[in-house]
Amino acid sequence: MNINGWPSELAYFIVFIAAAIEGEVVFVTASVLVSLGRLDAVGVLVAGALGGSAGDQFYFYAFRGRLSRWLSRFPSIARRQNAVSSRVKQHSNILILASRFLPGLRIAIPIACAYAHVPAFRFSTLNLISAFGWAGTIMLIVAYGGPVWMARIGLPGWWGILVPAVFMVLFFRWLGRASTQLEDPNAE
Repeated sequence: MNINGWPSELAYFIVFIAAAIEGEVVFVTASVLVSLGRLDAVGVLVAGALGGSAGDQFYFYAFRGRLSRWLSRFPSIARRQNAVSSRVKQHSNILILASRFLPGLRIAIPIACAYAHVPAFRFSTLNLISAFGWAGTIMLIVAYGGPVWMARIGLPGWWGILVPAVFMVLFFRWLGRASTQLEDPNAE
């Protein structure tokens, strides 16, 4: 498909990069374009999932070596290293699988897993599964389920696509804010 004269590969590359850096807004937009028939669903799903996973794994692998030792130089972190590592190791599978769905913790969870020495194969595998679940859920709601549900309540056409898309973006923004407040209770 062609969006405003762009080669289709560029659109999927942009979805990949945006999912690696930010996540929801561009992916929701791409899902809207899938709903309109302007982009291929499989291409968007794969580009978004791989991009999201690549972004998470960047932090995990970056903090497995020297950066992990650098973190240990901070007394407040060093004092808690054993407790944090123990807790992260104990709940690593659930944390990794949930991380894609927790915008405010997407950087913190991979770093914590690296710091706790979670095996790389486990992190990468579970993170990729999480990324495909995240991308599939958003696409299902925005591109397919949302327009059908909206048409049933009398909002066909653009409204049927726009309402679920806006809902998803607002939901992930709210979730990101709530996740950040869990990290720092003084955050607004």
